[in-house]
Order: sequence, then C-alpha cells, then structure tokens
Amino acid sequence: MAETIRINENTWRIEDGDVRFYLFRGTEKAALIDSGMNVPEARKIAEGLTSLPLIMINTHGDPDHISGNASFDEFYMSPAEEENYRGRGGKGNLLPLREGDIIELGDRPLRIIDIPGHTPGSIAILDEKNRVLVSGDSVQDGHIFMFGKGRDIDLYIKSLEHLSDYDGQYDEIYPMHGTFPVKPELVKQCLSGAQEIQKGAASGKNVEIFGNPVCLYRFPYAGFLCEAR
Repeated sequence: MAETIRINENTWRIEDGDVRFYLFRGTEKAALIDSGMNVPEARKIAEGLTSLPLIMINTHGDPDHISGNASFDEFYMSPAEEENYRGRGGKGNLLPLREGDIIELGDRPLRIIDIPGHTPGSIAILDEKNRVLVSGDSVQDGHIFMFGKGRDIDLYIKSLEHLSDYDGQYDEIYPMHGTFPVKPELVKQCLSGAQEIQKGAASGKNVEIFGNPVCLYRFPYAGFLCEAR
C-alpha cells in the first residue's frame, strides 16, 4: 500500500515501493506529479489531501509512473513522450508540455524543462518559488535505466548539460526513485558518469534486469543500466 508523507504545508510525497510521486498544492489548484506503479487510486489519495481542482502532470510515460492516470480525462506530458505512454496502455487526452511552459497553481509556478534521454519526452519540473527541481528518473542516486527502446545516452548528456542553465535556482532535487531528497550537485555527477560511459572509460558488469541482459555501471553517486556489452 502506498504511504503518504507530508513534506511541508503544501507538498506531499507518495511512496509506492521503489517509486514515488508527488502532490503540489498552490492557492488555486493542485498538481499530481506522476501516479506511481501500483496506485490506481492515486487521484483518490490526492483528493483526500486537498479540495482544490486537481491536474495530472507526468514526467514521462514509463509504466511505474502512470498507474493512476486512468482516473483523469486529461493529463500534461511532453508530446515527444506520447508514443511511449500509449505503448504502455496509457489513456486520456494529452495536454502538451514544452520547454519553458509555466503551469501556475496559484502563487506556485511550475516551469517545464525538457530533458530527453531516459525517455524521448522526459521532463523536469522547477518549482520556482520553493526552489525545488522534480527530476523524474533522470537524476537520482539509484539505477537510471538507459537500455531498450527510446533510451539515448547522447541526448541524456545534452539534457543534463541543459540543466546547468538552472544552476542556483533550486536547493533540492525531488527524484522518483532512490534517496529523497538529493542535492543539486548530483546533476553534475550523473553527467560525469554518463560522459565516462559514452567515452568507453567506465567499467561495468553484465547483469540481468527483468529478463534483459544489461550492463551496470555503478558510480559512488548513482548507477546506469545500459545495453549489454
């Protein structure tokens, strides 16, 4: 069963085993950011925390982030992610999000940052007033999946370089996996690790994930699961 933990007066994290998602509340509406892997009742959980109108935002469309989407008629997502989302059985009307868009919750603007690589339409969300970056799966201290259809380590590197444009604008990162929260320096650390892998300078070991042979590159700060060598 999912566990709801209050972060502050207007923010909650919902822990769903190895993945989490968030509820951000403004003065006019609230946003559910992702909806977990085993939480079809995600909307009901959110509506138990706020009576404000509720919107759904997805950082990306992998199956461990969309289990509660079916209870929403529409959701916000990068259009570059729609194929991945629909391929996972995702339903509803996609409201497109693009780089630089602002979703205003009421005295709580959320800025959209395109960070493709982990998936074609992965986004980060900058909670400007509260100085928090929601990183999806792209920045975390767990294992970052970079194998299979839609993963692109070259794009991932460019995306983390792009995140450097926002240095100094957030004090914490809220990831969907691993430790909560993590520090901003993890962006540069993940970038360094990905660059080492890209250059062939990192050592990895072959492992099996969900029946897939992959190569695990484990650094002190995070791991990457890439195509098997």
